[in-house]
Amino acid sequence: MKIFISKYTYMKNKIYLFSLLIVSGFLISGCGKSQGGFPQMPPTQVTAYTVKSGNAAYYDEYPATVIALNQVDLRPLVSGYLTDIYFKDGQHVTKGMKLYAIDQQQYKAAYDAAKANLERAKQDYARYQDLAKNNAIATQVVEHSLADLKSAESNLSMAETNYRNSVIYAPFDGTIGISQVKLGSAVIVGQTLMNTISSNNPVVVDFAIDEKEIGHFTDLLNKKTNSKDSTFTLLLPDHTIYPYPGHLLLMDRAVDPATGTLTARLEFLNNKDLLKPGLTCNVRVLNYENNTILIPAEAVTVQMGEYFVYVIDSNKVSQRRIEVGRTIGNETIVNDGLKAGEQIVTEGVQKLRDGSPVMLGSSSNQSSKSN
Repeated sequence: MKIFISKYTYMKNKIYLFSLLIVSGFLISGCGKSQGGFPQMPPTQVTAYTVKSGNAAYYDEYPATVIALNQVDLRPLVSGYLTDIYFKDGQHVTKGMKLYAIDQQQYKAAYDAAKANLERAKQDYARYQDLAKNNAIATQVVEHSLADLKSAESNLSMAETNYRNSVIYAPFDGTIGISQVKLGSAVIVGQTLMNTISSNNPVVVDFAIDEKEIGHFTDLLNKKTNSKDSTFTLLLPDHTIYPYPGHLLLMDRAVDPATGTLTARLEFLNNKDLLKPGLTCNVRVLNYENNTILIPAEAVTVQMGEYFVYVIDSNKVSQRRIEVGRTIGNETIVNDGLKAGEQIVTEGVQKLRDGSPVMLGSSSNQSSKSN
């Protein structure tokens, strides 16, 4: 089979191909060429930062709980009906102050009876001793009288203790809670929880540190920080900073094998009674790093879990991997990969790739800040 192409169609195709070659020539001649023959990309305008070393201050934070330095549950040492309450719920009490009375009349009567029995036993024993001197009484009677005397002394001591324990006194200065018993309530020795009293100034704050931090906190403990040292501060639940700094009081004797943590304890003044036992807060521990590299956080890019910056050299950038530390505000500590005096890109990073030409727009240098 023969295919016939008209002269008109042939001339039309020839003109189309010629026009295409002319347009392509213009496009190629209008673009610059790199050494490899590919189009040269125009420089990207970026903002640069000159790397420098300095001192960084920052806080490590730990969840913590406020604990009373002294706290005791009040339980009765004798049984009976509650006859008196000498305080108001939530009141500040002082050591030795009367708090509760339990059926005192009953225990006073028992004490008086025991005291009278003791006096009678003393008189009997004295009379039997006189008779024994004249051999007018059997020795066994004298011995029984002596036993009765000792028993009466013991009974008086017990009655006196019960009488004394029928009134409950504050064991130390502190704040007493809401009473768990009311007037007329029956209380049982050693069982009924009547109230709780806790000291309120100073208070302690417990928090857990990782076992890897024991060395650092041991140094802080040996440093013997005091109440005027700002190394330890508290961030309260309302996100305000507690006005008084604390000091490291002690560290627990052993690491918890289940969590790998150790309990550290701080002491804080509580003059305004703002810190209540059981309050949750955050301990802030001030740390310093001297002669460290601190760069703007926006200069750092993350790829596959690794951190990079673009370093400027001869109006081109090279991508460099770095090791970063913590971020402080809007700045990041660089542990390795950069040195003072180098320039890095802070703005325009998203438009760059390794080897891209750049044109400097402005400098973003700023002083290092602490958080």
